[in-house]
Amino acid sequence: MSSDIALPRSRRFRAYMTEMSFNGAVGLMRLIGPAHASYVGAKLAGFIGPFLSSTRTGMQNLAIAFPDMEDRERRQVVRGAWDNLGRVIGEFSHLRNFARTSSGPGWEIAGEEHIAAAWRNGQPPIFFSAHVGNWEMILPIAGALGLPVGGVYRAASNPIVERLVQGIRHEAGNGTSMFPKGSRGARSIVGHMASGGTVGLLVDQKMNDGIAVPFFGRDAWTAPALAQLAMRFQRDIVPIRVVRLGAARFQLICEPALTITKTGERAADELSIMKLVNAHVERWVAEEPHQWLWFHRRWPKHETTATSH
Repeated sequence: MSSDIALPRSRRFRAYMTEMSFNGAVGLMRLIGPAHASYVGAKLAGFIGPFLSSTRTGMQNLAIAFPDMEDRERRQVVRGAWDNLGRVIGEFSHLRNFARTSSGPGWEIAGEEHIAAAWRNGQPPIFFSAHVGNWEMILPIAGALGLPVGGVYRAASNPIVERLVQGIRHEAGNGTSMFPKGSRGARSIVGHMASGGTVGLLVDQKMNDGIAVPFFGRDAWTAPALAQLAMRFQRDIVPIRVVRLGAARFQLICEPALTITKTGERAADELSIMKLVNAHVERWVAEEPHQWLWFHRRWPKHETTATSH
């Protein structure tokens, strides 16, 4: 709290209460254990979520992705998505404690051999994933495996919450790095990769200044950074995702590196790579629709508006 001393007294008090509330919630979740924390998070999200505007966004997104799906089934998927998001939040306090185990709270891996196969000239591959299952587990698992992976994050609007959240990620990351979105983070990523590191990027959120790439048959604005970094540093690209097997139980699924045919034309190659990436994410969502985060606007607003009429 020393950095807050210069704030007005009223703001210092609010900052103090925010930090106390956050630490109290984290402490409570840690006290009741990972499985119970997952359950509590699911129940709270399941109760609050339906009253939020994000539920309507989720229904609109589902109408785009699965136009033949009945409305009743869409509502079930949205309920499942709230359940999963609540579990992610409840489990967040326990990130530092999850280990590779054969059962119970913790994680396992399928396809680990694909990571080893994708190293090129002694350099690790780049990884991409999506907001599927518990995506917060990606960096802790990478750290446990000894992979020099860094992640990109969007800073929270509240600086106190931001500092506390990043603190939990840092202590769980086993030496992994986090880079903020924006020009400063981009420079840090370039330096990190130039020194032999790599990154894992979540690629399924809308980027207004990205490129138009098909996703469930509609163009979705997609960040091309993954393709740009892969081409610049001559790295393979490995798809990974952390699926939920149960309360506080996860499986990291690694798939073979993308097969990429380059033309030498930068824009065309970026688009070709990102088409492959979006096709993978589309398949993941179709396989486990209730584990994807449906609540952000993946397509342009006029697309979602059209589906509601």
